[in-house]
Amino acid sequence: MNKYLAVYGKPRYLGLVEHEEEIEKGETLVVESVRGKELAVVVGAISEEQEALYRQMRSTLEHSDGMAKNSEPVVTDLAFVDFASDGDLDDAEEYRSEEKNILASAKELLLPHNLDMKLIDVEFLHEKRKLFFYFSSEQRVDFRAYVRDLAREFKTRIELRQVGVRDEAKIIRGVGPCGRPCCCSYWLNQFSPICIKMVKEQNLALNPAKISGICGRLMCCMCYEHEVYREAWEGLPNPGSKIKTPAGNVVVSGIDISSNCLRCFIPNKGEVKVAKDKFEEFKEVVSGGGEWAEPEEIVEEPPFKMQDIFPKCMMQRFEASGAPAEAAQVKRRPQKVERRGGNDAERENNQDAGGAKKKRRRSQKHEDRQPREVAEGAEAQKPKRAEAAKRPREDTAQGADERAEKRQQHRRRRPAPKKNDDGAQTAKAEMQQ
Repeated sequence: MNKYLAVYGKPRYLGLVEHEEEIEKGETLVVESVRGKELAVVVGAISEEQEALYRQMRSTLEHSDGMAKNSEPVVTDLAFVDFASDGDLDDAEEYRSEEKNILASAKELLLPHNLDMKLIDVEFLHEKRKLFFYFSSEQRVDFRAYVRDLAREFKTRIELRQVGVRDEAKIIRGVGPCGRPCCCSYWLNQFSPICIKMVKEQNLALNPAKISGICGRLMCCMCYEHEVYREAWEGLPNPGSKIKTPAGNVVVSGIDISSNCLRCFIPNKGEVKVAKDKFEEFKEVVSGGGEWAEPEEIVEEPPFKMQDIFPKCMMQRFEASGAPAEAAQVKRRPQKVERRGGNDAERENNQDAGGAKKKRRRSQKHEDRQPREVAEGAEAQKPKRAEAAKRPREDTAQGADERAEKRQQHRRRRPAPKKNDDGAQTAKAEMQQ
């Protein structure tokens, strides 16, 4: 008997199906589960070891976040009924279209009951034998009256299933902060317990907006690399621990997986990387009041190879001829230089010849123009020099006359000095009068 793993229901329950014939991956089957007759999609064949692992998941019930205690286990046994026909697939599509209208009407019926519950999704079983309602709530809800109203409205068997917030994200589906679909909505089949210690060990920022998923809980991907960090922290102090020193406390801030080093913050010095195997030595030096000297990184240069410089085709030619590659390269270089040098010399000679001709023409033109310009300049400067020679004499005579007139005017303006005798005589004449 061949055993296959199948997925059924909107919450993506897992089941094990046994069948004698081979079943292709992605085949749709009609199976009998704990809930009733329904459709299931085959994921693939499994071995006995894989079956044992899935059975262990069935017993531990690690998939739930503590809110859905009465839901189905992770893996159940499914009874094979038949392969799904085209009619069964068409009916399933019709059920999916009807479920949208049923969910809207069920939310309207919930309003007069004033129940603290949130309807998430609706699911019809095969041939509409049962109608499942999935809801989330923070506490237990007495929904007996509400179930009677639903049965009266839809005239079928009604069953309400309470799920947690993580199961809600699994059923509704969505896009995570990474930009990809949520892991729980297409491949993750169980929810592992996640704590804040995992976040601290991975040197992640304790920002709820960055470490929480759309369900409001810690993201499931926090546990993907936890094993690597847990092995790296083995035998070392927890992140955030302090080492007492005379200069202050040294804090172990984190670990660098790529370089296998601890990141320690030293006061008045900053962050320092310490190799994992030298942490005890670092602790002794720092606690004793000494300064830790960071070892210099030695970069090993790769060995020099001729194949890195010359192509393989050239190396094959040199090896075939029996001459070393370096000698052949040295011989070839002078030939190229000589050829290039000959062409360059010819070009330079041509350029020099052309330049000399141009210079000669320019010098001849300059010589022809120079005597004319000199003669014209001498004739133009003769009257100017005569005028300049006459001007200083006239200017000096006129300047002397002007200076003499100014001196006479200045002397005339000066008031005559008063004498004491004249003043006394005028005073006596006034008294006599």
